Amino acid sequence: MAANQPVAFHFTEEMKGFVGPGQTTFRDGYAKGKAACSWLSFHLTIKTEDLDVFLYDGRHEAAARGYVEGPIIGGRCPVGKGTFNLLVDTADTRRKRMSYRLHFHDTFKRARTLSGFKDVQDQFGFDVWRDTTTLFVNLFEDHVEEADETRLVPLAVGILRISMAGFAKQLTTIRCVAPTAAERAGAIARFGGFFLGSLWHTYASLPSFRVSPYQREIALYTTEGVTRARISTHSFATEDKLQLGLTRYLRATGDDVVLIVHGLTTSSDMFIMPEHYNLVQYLLDHGFGDVWTVDTRLSNRFTYNLRRHRYTLDDVALYDFPATIAELREHIGPGKRLHVITHCVGSIAFLMSLFAKQVGHITSVISNSVSLTPHVPRWSELKLAMAPFLCENVAGIQYANPLWRREPGRSVGKALATVVSGFHHECDLPECQMLSFMWGTGFPALYRHENLHPATHRRVGDLFGGTSFHYFRHILKMIRASHTAVKFDEADPKYSALPQNYFQHTREIPTPILFITGQDNRIFVHSNVAAFERLKELDPTRRDELHVFPNYGHQDVFQGRNCDSDVFPRLLEFLNEQAQQPRQVQRARRFG
Repeated sequence: MAANQPVAFHFTEEMKGFVGPGQTTFRDGYAKGKAACSWLSFHLTIKTEDLDVFLYDGRHEAAARGYVEGPIIGGRCPVGKGTFNLLVDTADTRRKRMSYRLHFHDTFKRARTLSGFKDVQDQFGFDVWRDTTTLFVNLFEDHVEEADETRLVPLAVGILRISMAGFAKQLTTIRCVAPTAAERAGAIARFGGFFLGSLWHTYASLPSFRVSPYQREIALYTTEGVTRARISTHSFATEDKLQLGLTRYLRATGDDVVLIVHGLTTSSDMFIMPEHYNLVQYLLDHGFGDVWTVDTRLSNRFTYNLRRHRYTLDDVALYDFPATIAELREHIGPGKRLHVITHCVGSIAFLMSLFAKQVGHITSVISNSVSLTPHVPRWSELKLAMAPFLCENVAGIQYANPLWRREPGRSVGKALATVVSGFHHECDLPECQMLSFMWGTGFPALYRHENLHPATHRRVGDLFGGTSFHYFRHILKMIRASHTAVKFDEADPKYSALPQNYFQHTREIPTPILFITGQDNRIFVHSNVAAFERLKELDPTRRDELHVFPNYGHQDVFQGRNCDSDVFPRLLEFLNEQAQQPRQVQRARRFG
């Protein structure tokens, strides 16, 4: 063998688990697949013709050959084209990813793709074994590349695993082609050094506690992200005497108007960010020429969120949205079709208002992440139960603030944020770490780092703000009420116009809803999937739709840098369908 000749390297891997057709979350798919004995497995030989290229190229990509097997694909199916990527760096500082993409034909000669990934990330406990042996999979129709996944609906989802015995067997299959035993041993050592070194960097290195002054690079409350529109602001008061604000982005009048609603601790700024093609600009450019955003009492623009209060989502439903719609109708008239796009806690509150018949004449709604059936991870539920009492009554904290670590001087909040940074190693940005503590379960919890523009990540301290804790009590009550939107204080006559259970008038609310969520949602997990199913069960005549976006989380569905190609076309498709008239714009690509 000539000097410097490439060293070929290969090993064999087998994994098996369960997948559920028609499911949207990996764990639901696994559970439904297991109950139905819908197992899926693969037997692959991972091979590279040049080990050094494999190790030192950033993609760490090798060919995958073998077969996929399971009843859902009709039996054993050979892989036509397959790739494997080992411990690739991600946008998270301390997270690696292993990925698999297998193109094959099922026994009925239909093209299929099995796409899977392992998230290798340091979290609580000893999780290195779980991370490196758990594969989350989507089964797609046709041969699909990664860039196309977010626009498609998986045929089935689930989880595959490798056992301890299987892993031990896999180690015995490692082979390399080299002329001498010493060279073969050296090649195996290089592979082992890369593998173990990557795991050491991920699980054993210490977190960074560096904090620099906050450097604002994009002006606060800027509207420079929206062009070729007449921008006007409209302040109005609610019945309980809070001042709110609407912003209108008008390019052309028409029969269809869009109102966009933010979530808790965010604001209308999340829809007009200048660093990427934002939602307001996208709608204006695609035929919806009259777009409005509202800042409700949930907005970080209002200072009354930075003190202890007792507002609930009933207040938002009863006061904020009726006043919002009344003000908006004053400007657009009573006859226009009004479409509402809602996000997060704002989505819960708006649909509470709609289903309580406090607002009406809504043509359609797009709801992101959560609506009338909130579900959260167990750790999040524990935080919802403990944080309001501990913060208000023990620590004396008035509100939670993602910018605590940047504040001058000393405070209880700053000390808490420093402790949080000790557990969150996914990036070096203290605001991002604090947001993961405030919301959801994950590292990070709100979004996938790789989906954000770098400027968006750097300015999350502006895009998210502080909030008092009482809203969390209301969300917790809903979770404990069988994941159902219910009134917080049924004895208070002030809320007598609201139903105790917000599903009470379901059959009287004809408005079609597009429920959307990210498949990797770590805030409200499968909440909107549950809402879609609950409404369909209560009223089979409803015209609701559901779309789950693979490779997206919670916030990045609206704030991701590629939303204009991955997410917004699906929203536009739904809006065009509900507009009930031909539109002189380029039609969105069909999904699924």
